[in-house]
Amino acid sequence: MSNISNIHASFNHKKYRAYAPVQKADRRWPNQIIEAAPQWCSVDLRDGNQALIEPMSPSQKLDMFKLLVDVGFKEIEVGFPAASAPDFDFVRQLIEQDLIPDDVTIQVLTQARKPLIARSFEALKGARKAIVHLYNSTSTVQREQVFKKSRDEIKAIAVQGAQWVRDFAIAQPETSWSFQYSPESFTGTEMDYALEVCDAVINVWQPTPENKVIINLPATVEASTPNVYADQIEWMCDNISSRQSVTISLHTHNDRGCGVAAAELGVLAGADRIEGTLLGNGERTGNMDIVTMAMNIYSQGIDPELNFADMDRIIATVERCTQLAVHPRHAYAGELVFAAFSGSHQDAINKCMAIDAAKRIHDPQAHWQVAYLPIDPRDLGRTYQQVIRINSQSGKGGVAYVLEQDYGIQMPRWMQVDFSPHVQQHAENSESEVSSTIIHDIFSNTYLAPQQSASINSYSLNRQGNKDMLQAQIASVNGSVTIDGQGKGVLDAFVRGLSESIETEIVLIDYNEHALPSRKGAENEQAEAMAYVQLSIQGARYCAAAKCDDIVSASLQAVLNAVSRSGAGIKQHSSLKLA
Repeated sequence: MSNISNIHASFNHKKYRAYAPVQKADRRWPNQIIEAAPQWCSVDLRDGNQALIEPMSPSQKLDMFKLLVDVGFKEIEVGFPAASAPDFDFVRQLIEQDLIPDDVTIQVLTQARKPLIARSFEALKGARKAIVHLYNSTSTVQREQVFKKSRDEIKAIAVQGAQWVRDFAIAQPETSWSFQYSPESFTGTEMDYALEVCDAVINVWQPTPENKVIINLPATVEASTPNVYADQIEWMCDNISSRQSVTISLHTHNDRGCGVAAAELGVLAGADRIEGTLLGNGERTGNMDIVTMAMNIYSQGIDPELNFADMDRIIATVERCTQLAVHPRHAYAGELVFAAFSGSHQDAINKCMAIDAAKRIHDPQAHWQVAYLPIDPRDLGRTYQQVIRINSQSGKGGVAYVLEQDYGIQMPRWMQVDFSPHVQQHAENSESEVSSTIIHDIFSNTYLAPQQSASINSYSLNRQGNKDMLQAQIASVNGSVTIDGQGKGVLDAFVRGLSESIETEIVLIDYNEHALPSRKGAENEQAEAMAYVQLSIQGARYCAAAKCDDIVSASLQAVLNAVSRSGAGIKQHSSLKLA
């Protein structure tokens, strides 16, 4: 058998079996909506940290903790202090240096073993308030193959662990304690048995509505579609004892790529609390990404109670602490998630942005409605310059958008049509993205400073009746030239004079003008003028533009630039007698 045949033979779906659905005829979660943010708990410093090739250093842990506090987390799992000296020392540092804000509760994880529980309480000595997170694995495969224990024996471990946690907490009354229990690998555990174990732990801790316990139901390994997980959560919420005294928490992993969806549907099913990490770092394919889920809630007009306005700082801190790069297509956070390269997308974004800017003048709270952008990039500290990116697939709208955003150049539609092929040709030749600077250089070389262009030295303008009399001094390749003309308006007079000079009929087809934003740092910060013209010269159309201190000079120079692009030369002639 060939190597290819061997490979094909090893890719065998028959070794797997479908995950059994929950037999539930009364499911209600499909008709629910998320109307408020859940309780959030960051596990970046524990679950996220233990998944790193190189665990965080003490300074990196502190940087991450400060970031989590600034983002708004009120519950932060800071480590597994019984598992390693660095985790223990970090918990002590937070407490001894009084680095934990009054409204933040730290959480530590421990297995259901007495020495580990004792060490955890030692680490937490002096804390104002803390959550002790107890766990043991309850799944069928762990019971039968790893621990080789019966259901009763595994439940006894959980109950004994809960008793030890209770007793150690009583011995340290200076701290306000909360208790959390996780049947690890909940989604690999028979539902009736998971309920039995959780109820047994609850019975030990005796919670009240005023002093709840947290029951965390982790998808330690994501094994089913999110709807099945939602069924499991709803079933547990319906059947668990003392429901009014229990906070149902979720901790989903991303093995099937559905960690966020599972958590969202779990909230619909009745869960109160979510554990996860910033940008999804965690074991294997990662933990549930709190940034994505919180921003999904935000996009629905709901306060996520976490603030991601400084997304660049979040990304920089996470990348520095984890030594893992954020994917450019990562939801909400990636460099390219708000970028449009497609010409049709750019055109739609450009038009919608203009409408949005206009309506916000009258209604700053107007609802966001921009094609292809589910949220306003500015909400995450992103600028609109990052929205439209130019390559060979880009269109005229995108190119125009970049020039307007970065340089204040407002190309009229007819010039966009003329200019787009120049940029596309550059993109195709370079086979790469075209930067804003390069686009501006192409625009300048094409329209503002074409080869052998004449320039305006000076002009004088007089009005006689309904006619404008213009005399302009032009510097050209043929030396200084005087252009005399008269017409209805400055441009009409100038175009008539030029027509005589090059002995060719010139027709002004289109004209636009606007003021450019004032230049910061300039002595007088005077706004410059921008003019755009489209001329017909010998039956062919030529576009050009010019930037000057006043609009008349800009308009005249734009005409000269268009004539230069046509290849016609300007020469001296006698004064004109035009009708």
